[in-house]
Parts: sequence; C-alpha cells; structure tokens
Amino acid sequence: MPNFAYKGRNSNSGALVQGELDGASMEAVADALVGRGVIPLEIIARQAAGAPLQIKFSREKILPEEIMLFSRQMYTLLKAGVPIMRALGGLQESTVNPAMTRVLREIRESLDSGRELSASLARHPKVFTQFYISMLRVGELTGRLDEIFLRLFEHLTFEKFMHDQVKSALRYPIFVSAVMLAALVVINIFVIPAFSKVYKLAGAELPLVTRFLVACSDLMVSWWPVLLVLTVAAAWSFRAWTQTTGGQLKWDEIKLRIPIAGKIVLKATLARFSRSLALALRSGVPIVQALNVTAQTVGNYHVARCVDKMREGVERGESVLRTAHGAQVFTPVVLQMIAVGEESGALDDLLQEIAEMYQREVEYELKTLSAQIEPILVVFLGILVLIVALGVFLPIWDLGKTMIK
Repeated sequence: MPNFAYKGRNSNSGALVQGELDGASMEAVADALVGRGVIPLEIIARQAAGAPLQIKFSREKILPEEIMLFSRQMYTLLKAGVPIMRALGGLQESTVNPAMTRVLREIRESLDSGRELSASLARHPKVFTQFYISMLRVGELTGRLDEIFLRLFEHLTFEKFMHDQVKSALRYPIFVSAVMLAALVVINIFVIPAFSKVYKLAGAELPLVTRFLVACSDLMVSWWPVLLVLTVAAAWSFRAWTQTTGGQLKWDEIKLRIPIAGKIVLKATLARFSRSLALALRSGVPIVQALNVTAQTVGNYHVARCVDKMREGVERGESVLRTAHGAQVFTPVVLQMIAVGEESGALDDLLQEIAEMYQREVEYELKTLSAQIEPILVVFLGILVLIVALGVFLPIWDLGKTMIK
C-alpha cells in the first residue's frame, strides 16, 4: 500500500500536525485525517525509487468573492427549503469558474458517500478556512445552517471591505513614493553626471553638498548592476524572512508600531477579532473553541498569538477580561466592553458593537490617510529638491562670481 507524508492542522487546537500514513490513494488519506480531526494542508505521495512526488492538496484558484457568493446563495436556497444536494447541484450548474465547479462536484460526491457538509468542505482547506468550517459544524449541530451561511456572508463581506479600503488608501502614497524614487534615479544617472563634467573642467573647489551628490551619482553609475542585485536580494531575503514563523510574528508586531499606519492596522485587527468572536459566540460555539477559531481570522500573527494565550487562560479557568488584560494588545475601550459583556452575559452583543465602532473608525482613518501622509511626502520631496538644488547651483554661483572677478 502506498505511503503518504502529510501536513495539517488540528481542528480543535489549530496546532501543526505532520507525519506519514498508508492509504490506497490521496483521497483515502485525506478522509482518514479528517476523521482524526486533522484538516489536511498538504499530502505527499512517496515513491519507492527516490525523491517524493509532491501533490498539492486543493490546488483550486478561487477568489474570495466566489466564496461570498456561494455563502449568500446557500443561505437563500436553504432558507427557501431546498435540500442541500439539490442546492449544491444548482450552484454547480450555474458556476462559471471551472475550479469552483470542480469543488462543488467533489463536495456533492463527498456528501453522497455519507459525510457531513463541514467534513466535505474540510477536504478543501485552501478554499474554505478553518473558521468557515468550524462555523458550519456548529450550524449542523444546532440545526441553523442557513443562519450560519448568512453570518458567514456578512463576515466575508466585512473582510473584503477592509482589504479594499486599505488597498485604496495606500495607492496614492505608493504612487508618490515610486515617482520620487524614479526621479532620484534619473537625477543621479543623467543630470548630475552632466554637471559634474562642467565642474571638473572648471577646476573649482566644490561645496560639500555637491561632492556628496557627485559621489552618489558615480556610485550609482559605476556599480548599478551590484546595487540592483543587492536590492533584489534584500527584497527576497525580507520576503523569505516574513514567511518564516518567527519572522512573520515579528513583522506583524512591528506593523502595529508603524507611525500613522500602525493604529489603523490595530483598529482593523481588533474589529476583525471582535466580529469573528461575536459571530462564533452567537452561533453557540463554546468560548474556548471560539477563541481558537477567532485567532485564525484576525490576520495578524502577533495578535493571534495573544488570542491563543487568552484561550489557554480561559482553559485554566480565568475570565476573558483577565486574559485580555494579560494579552496587552487590546485598547481600554475593548477591555471595558468585555468587562460589561461578561458581567451582563451579553458578550457577543458588545463585541459586535466594538466591531462596528472600530469599522467606522477604520473607514474614517483610511479616508483621511492620504491627508495624513501627504505632509510627510511633501517634506521629504522638499528636502530632496533642496539638496539637489544646492548641490547643482552652488558651484554655478561660485563659478559665476569667479568669472565676474
């Protein structure tokens, strides 16, 4: 029987699980892992001859908008009393994306074999997140699957809105920064060398600013291949570092401390945390499991680690408020609302209010982000223009005075 190496995550704790398992096929191994409570991320079929043949599990390229549409359509169909198999069949016929069609067909086949809907979706971890699957599992247990699909649609809509707002707000600063960088390269390669030749012919003593600009220009003209390689290597190294566990954790922590942008990232993360936890609690998920699945939706590894510590504290019998205080990442407003929610028994309602409050604040911050960054860009641009102007025109002024004398 073939041997398979696998990587996955525990559906309860979210911990990374890996090992080897014998099975007739990759699908059989995936079924066995799901039965053990492990969501497979990657399955590798090992060949006896030598190097393993790697098979990526769930290679579908499906956009988040399609999952949003799927959730909304499932809510509408289930609310109207359409059976799940017929609903999935109708969606499969109407879907234009072949990848989504293939996923829906495999989900129907899995349901035909006797699996639950959440277990069928768990076979596609690259398409449906663990939070999505956990919420559906709760809907199956409580009999409110249609309501869960509606809440998941609202949650995904909120996530897309936040992503689009951040992307839109950063478009202008990135464009201006790119233009400034391009202008700096053009000045160093074409403008300053032309003036440098005139200065050398005149034989005059150049000011300090001019000597600095000429040295930078000579370095860029003479060593541009090395500088290009170093830039690419630095970008690649940074990307590789942020993809490691420690690097990603540290970078997400640094994001929260960046001037201007850091507070927006923190508010967006807290809004995502509050909305996800409120959704889980309203759906009947126990607080420990709710914190576990919420940690995977906040979008920041540093905050996710703090939420995991909260879960560990709650498991030891501590209150949510005390564990939130110990996390040292939540604002006083969030802590106060959690305290009132725990005392009144309406934690989900107050968390929802926190999410809506921070969503409004993030919207305002993103609308004014360009106005906040614009003065900084103007100052940097003014300093750049001043340095170039002094470096270029001071020698010309000195040469003019020498010729007059």
